[in-house]
Amino acid sequence: MGPIAHGRPAGAAALTPAEAQALVDRALANELKAAQDTSHPMRYELRKTSPRLATTKEIYETKDGEVARLLTVNGQPLLPTDEEQEQARLSDLLANPAKQRHRKQAEDADAGRALTVLRALPTAFVYQYAGTAPNGTAERFTFRPNPDFSPPNLETQVLTQMAGEIWIDPVHERVTHLKGSLQQSVDFGWGILGRLNKGGWVAIDQEDVGGGIWRTVHFKMQMSGRVVFKNRVFDTTEDESGFAPLPAGMGYGKAIERMKE
Repeated sequence: MGPIAHGRPAGAAALTPAEAQALVDRALANELKAAQDTSHPMRYELRKTSPRLATTKEIYETKDGEVARLLTVNGQPLLPTDEEQEQARLSDLLANPAKQRHRKQAEDADAGRALTVLRALPTAFVYQYAGTAPNGTAERFTFRPNPDFSPPNLETQVLTQMAGEIWIDPVHERVTHLKGSLQQSVDFGWGILGRLNKGGWVAIDQEDVGGGIWRTVHFKMQMSGRVVFKNRVFDTTEDESGFAPLPAGMGYGKAIERMKE
């Protein structure tokens, strides 16, 4: 994908306030558009790490939802008995389409919540231009809660207490890095169902993984709080790599057949 017409090279003269806001608006609009585009399915590896467990999975994106195959646990290949169990799980999934439909419904619900947050980003924060980012190729902006923003739902409630910074590729007008932290504790579910504590943070990195397709390649979250009267700590890191395109319209059955080869 070539440069977008409005793009500007990093290192050019500092942006005016109007140019800075326009760049933020276009980049966030591009993120929303990309999040709704499912026409470029990929295969990739997902390494998920928490204080107690690290797993690597092979992920196939299909029209029926994602299909995952476990590859390693704590950096070690599966034992023969564990590999047999994984193969049996995939066979069972292939033989029971209802299970995959249920997974797809859960994925769609998660995607819907993510879209709700993305749609709120232009109005939830006040953005301020902060010059070229440390990597020298992106424009850096700080953000803080917009006092005029009234969250319409639980998904966006957390945005009222979050501040941080966002980096934007000025040529392709895409977000390359975002990090936000909670400035105050925030309740969701009217303080009964849950609460996230002050100081929790989340960081996301994106990049072009080939052919002009941008994906999240790094996600890190450290949060603590209360969920339905139980104290919880969320400490997880996800790294995605090895992206390769898949045929559009591939079903989950074909993906499982490939995994089992």
